[in-house]
Amino acid sequence: MKKKLISAVLAGAMVLSLAACGTTGTTGTDTAPADNADAQTQEAAPAETTAPADTAATEAPAATEATGDLGEVRLLNGKPEINDQMQALAAKYNEETGNTLIVETIGGDTNASDELKKMYQADNMPDIFVIEANQAANWDGMLADLSGEDWTNKTGFELTNETMGTIGFPYTVEATALGYNADVLKAAGVDPASLTSPDAWKAACETLDSKKDELGLTAVFGWCAEPTNLGWSSGTHVFGQYLDAGLKADDTTYIDLLNDGGKIDEARMKHFAEFIGMMNQYSDPALLIDGTYDNQVQGFKDGKYAFITQGNWCVTSPDDVSFECGFAPYAFEDGINTIIAGPPSYWVAYSNGNVEGAKAFFNWCAGDSAQNILVNDAGLVSPFDDCQYEAVNPFYKSMNSYITAGNYSGWHTMLKKDGLQNQTCNVFADYAKGKLDADGFVTTMAQVISSYYAQ
Repeated sequence: MKKKLISAVLAGAMVLSLAACGTTGTTGTDTAPADNADAQTQEAAPAETTAPADTAATEAPAATEATGDLGEVRLLNGKPEINDQMQALAAKYNEETGNTLIVETIGGDTNASDELKKMYQADNMPDIFVIEANQAANWDGMLADLSGEDWTNKTGFELTNETMGTIGFPYTVEATALGYNADVLKAAGVDPASLTSPDAWKAACETLDSKKDELGLTAVFGWCAEPTNLGWSSGTHVFGQYLDAGLKADDTTYIDLLNDGGKIDEARMKHFAEFIGMMNQYSDPALLIDGTYDNQVQGFKDGKYAFITQGNWCVTSPDDVSFECGFAPYAFEDGINTIIAGPPSYWVAYSNGNVEGAKAFFNWCAGDSAQNILVNDAGLVSPFDDCQYEAVNPFYKSMNSYITAGNYSGWHTMLKKDGLQNQTCNVFADYAKGKLDADGFVTTMAQVISSYYAQ
C-alpha cells in the first residue's frame, strides 16, 4: 500500500475513528457497539470524573515475572472485537523476546476514556493506551516522545505533535465512505466508478429503488440517524464528509473554518444536506429512525441494502459476506472522488510508565510476526510500508485502490471541538424524521455548531 503524508497532513494530529464526548443534555454518544471494529473511545482527559457503575473490561491476566530485560508492559485495548488476537499477540511477543505484554481489553458498554480516568485517579495507568488526535493536548507532558524509533522509518502514518514530538503508534489504517454491495450494483447496471456527482447518485438510486424486488433489497441505503446509539457515526463519520469529501488529505479548509468559532460554508453544507436528504429518501424507514448498528450491519451483510454508511470495520472477514464489497464517495458536489482514510486511533506510551518496554513493543509490533497476527488474524490493514501481508478485509481492494491513486481525504472530523458530534447527530436525526428540510438542516446545523463553539 502506498503511504503518503499524514504526520504532516494534520500538523501534529491525524485521524481517528474515535470521537470525544464532553457535553451534557444531548442524546448522542460516541460509544460504538462492542462488535464494531471501529470501537469508540471517549475523551481521554486525565481529569476527575464520575466513574461508571460497572465496567465490562476483560480481566487482565495475573501479573507474572517478565523473563526479558524490560519488565512487563500493560496495554489497554479499546477494540474488544480483537481481544483474542491481542492476547495471541502478547503470547507471541513473550515467545520471541522474553518480555511480557499484559493486554487489558475494554468491552461492551465500557469506554476506554472512563476506564483511563479511573486508572489515572487510582495511580494505576497502563503503559500503553489509545487516544484520538484531538485529545493529545489533554495528555500534555504525560506521553513519551517516540521520535527516532525504528518503526517510524516504515510508515508515514505516525501521530506527531508540535510540542511533544512523535507520540502515536498507528496499528491499522481504516477508511469510511459509502460501502457498497458490488454484486447488487452490477446486477442493476450501476457502475460505482461513475458515482462522482449528485446527478449520477440520483440516477443510481432511482434505478436501484425501481429494482428492489428483483435485487432482494429492502432499501437502497442502510443509513441510521438514530442519535442515542449511532450518534458517533452520524455526528462524526457522516458529518466528516462535509469537512473532507473531495479534498486532498492535507487540505484543512473546512476544519479550519469550523474551528474558527464554529463557522461553516453554507453553500457546501446545502449541497451536503441535499445529498443526505437523498439518503433519507432511499433508506429503510425503520432503520433510519430507530435502528441500531447491529441492524444496519447485518442488513448490509444479508444483502438487504446496496449501500451502508460505515467503514471497513463493519465487515472484517470474507466469511461475513457472499459478495464483493467496495467504497463509493459521498459525491454531494460534482467531481468528488475521495474516501476518508487513515489510522483509526493511535497507541501512546505513558511517560511515567514503562517507556522503554513500550518502545521495544512498538518496534517489535511493526515487524513480521506481529503484522501477521494483526493483518491475517485480526483483519486489520497494516500502516507499515514493508508489511508483506495483504489485508483479508473485504473492503481492502477498493480501499487500497483509492489510497494508491491518492484519492483519499484526511480524518479532520477528529480535530473538531470535543463533543460537537453529540450536537450535530441530533440535527441529522431531526432531518431524517422530517422535522427539517434541506434549508432547515443548514440553518440548524449552523446555529448548533456556532452555539457549541461559543461555550
